Order: sequence, then C-alpha cells, then structure tokens
Amino acid sequence: MVGSPGLAYTLGMLTQKAKYGLRALCVLAAEAGSRRPMPIHDVADKAHVPHKFLEAILLDLRRHGFVESRRGKAGGYAMARSPAEVRVSDIIRALDGPLAPIPCASLTAYQACLDCADPPTCAIQRLMRQVRDATAAVLDGTTLADLAESEAAALTNCG
Repeated sequence: MVGSPGLAYTLGMLTQKAKYGLRALCVLAAEAGSRRPMPIHDVADKAHVPHKFLEAILLDLRRHGFVESRRGKAGGYAMARSPAEVRVSDIIRALDGPLAPIPCASLTAYQACLDCADPPTCAIQRLMRQVRDATAAVLDGTTLADLAESEAAALTNCG
C-alpha cells in the first residue's frame, strides 16, 4: 500500500476487506425483500467470511448507510437501501478508499507524487487516470442488485 496516513492505495487491487464486504452485502441483498435482519453469524456463514472480521466490516457499512442493524434476539443486519440503488463503486470507495490506482490519478483524494518532475505532462499519471476512468465506469454502472443477481445465478459467493 502507498499513500499518506488515512489514505490507502492498494495499487488497483481490491482488498480482502472489500471482497468480504461485497460478499456480505450480496447475502443481505438476497434477503432484502424480507426486511428481516439476519444474524451476523448467518451472514458470515453464507458469505464465507470470518465472523470476527465481518463485525468490523458491517460497522463500516452501517456508518456509510449501506446496512442497518437491530439488537436483541431478533436482531442482526439488513440492507438500509434497495440493492438496486447501491453502486458497487460506492461500496468499494467506502471500504477501500479511492478507485484510482495511484494518488496522483485520484479525483477525490489527489496527492502529487513526490518524485514526479512535471505532473501535468506525466505519462504514468495520464495512463493511471485512464485506468481509474475505466474502472469507475464499470463499477459505477454495476449495482449491488446486479452483483447479487449474478451471484445467485452462479450459485456461488461473490468471489
């Protein structure tokens, strides 16, 4: 990972945290019609995600407004919004940060490279902006409902 404190760049790779978050959201999206919360252990089992790690991920997802939680015997997690309204790009940005593979290519968290002599003419920056744009186009155009539907058709977990 590169970047300054608080900004993590994984050089174009999806982190395990984001993969687990997407898997868990696919499970919750499949149950979104029932509006009943699903216990965290059920989400973890169905998404094949370690329970302890999932707790922290679901707290992040709740803080970003993707899921809601209820306490008690009938408690658990449920989608806070319709899966058709949630873009995959928004989930990844919430869990992993900017989509750009390097800080100088980011629209939302731009940071100049310390070793770049002339950022406006940098060929690497131009290329990485194209990568960012192509990635954003795919992820912005894919909803959680799309991902969950594809997942259900494949009868596997999102990853």
